[in-house]
Amino acid sequence: MSTSKSTAARPVPLKGGRRTLSLPVVLLIIAGALALVSLVRLISGANDITSVGQVAGALELAVPIGLAGLGGLWAERAGVVNIGLEGMMVLGTWFGAWAGFQWGPWMGVLFGILGGCLGGLLHAVITVTFGVNHIVSGVAINILAVGITRYLSNFAFDGVQGGSSKQSPRVDPIDKITIPGLSDWLQDLQQQHWFLISDIAGILGGLVTGLSLLTVAALLLIPATWWILWRTPFGLRLRSCGESPVAAETLGVNVYKYKYIAVTVSGGLAGLGGAFLAIVATGIYQEGQTGGRGYIGLAAMIFGNWMPGGMALGAGLFGFTDSLKLRGGAENVHAMLLLLAILLVIAVFWQLYRKKYVAAVISAAVSALLFTWYFLTDQVPSQFVDAAPYVTTLLVLSLSAQRLRMPKSDGVPYRKGEGK
Repeated sequence: MSTSKSTAARPVPLKGGRRTLSLPVVLLIIAGALALVSLVRLISGANDITSVGQVAGALELAVPIGLAGLGGLWAERAGVVNIGLEGMMVLGTWFGAWAGFQWGPWMGVLFGILGGCLGGLLHAVITVTFGVNHIVSGVAINILAVGITRYLSNFAFDGVQGGSSKQSPRVDPIDKITIPGLSDWLQDLQQQHWFLISDIAGILGGLVTGLSLLTVAALLLIPATWWILWRTPFGLRLRSCGESPVAAETLGVNVYKYKYIAVTVSGGLAGLGGAFLAIVATGIYQEGQTGGRGYIGLAAMIFGNWMPGGMALGAGLFGFTDSLKLRGGAENVHAMLLLLAILLVIAVFWQLYRKKYVAAVISAAVSALLFTWYFLTDQVPSQFVDAAPYVTTLLVLSLSAQRLRMPKSDGVPYRKGEGK
């Protein structure tokens, strides 16, 4: 028995996997990215792209996407594809607002999590117990969640002061924290518009100014997920269900139990993201307010290669582009054209170094078009501004698609007893 446990716990190198970057390399990449963004800010004059308000707004917009992505990671690491994240977020928004306006915001958070857990549990029953296709089940839950919340709103909100059949009364806000002195100093430093220094000040200022306590809790869930799934025996068993459930069963793992736990936790995290939207982001439930964030969270998880850190990076990127749309709109997105054109020039040299000449030619052509677009215009059309977050989603997925490795048994049907 001890031999089996030691064998199961030993990490196995993955063929064709990505080489892990060392900390100095990661820090160098971050510094280079900040310098590039700062250079674009100076050239374009779009000083708001790294302001305190922009960073704070990006963080607020990234949190629900990140929570949905974290939920997707839990489910898919156990081998269950969770397309139903959007519906579970919808349940979280409704239950969070319903409990929040009656008993306070923290009770709203709790009920939002429970609402998402119900959606996750239903998805687990359909896919794990009855073996229904995971995509079909997820789409059905998304449709069902919209219908259920619309039906419940007619009874819970319609006729209540401040509510209607499509929205709830206002929920009291959760306390926000600002570090006095440091916040003001960083904001003053950011407003000097110095190269790199002001950008760093703006980013740090956004992290210490008007930060909701629920935002802090959500950010802590990212390292907590990494520790649970990659540093505990429970996490090892859960991930084994997503890699090879038959092998896990032969080692005594109750595969059904771990899949149920993972998908229920997945729904709870998505529900928390929905509660965040209703309680922190808007202070009210409105029909359709998730706006596809469950799907974007799923895209962030894929972009992050089914890892918490990469998922957080993807969610931050999508939140940043969404915040650009809301703050400064056309001017900020116009500046991003220049940033994208420069990044493509860097990609050209990298592809030439790797002797991928066709890809280098395509990147060079697209970069030339973006440079032309940037220098011949002052702003971008409003339609492009609205589409910027979704264009970013498609772009990053297309660029990272060749370097992804999903769990081997993700979405693969499994019946109890196959390993015997």
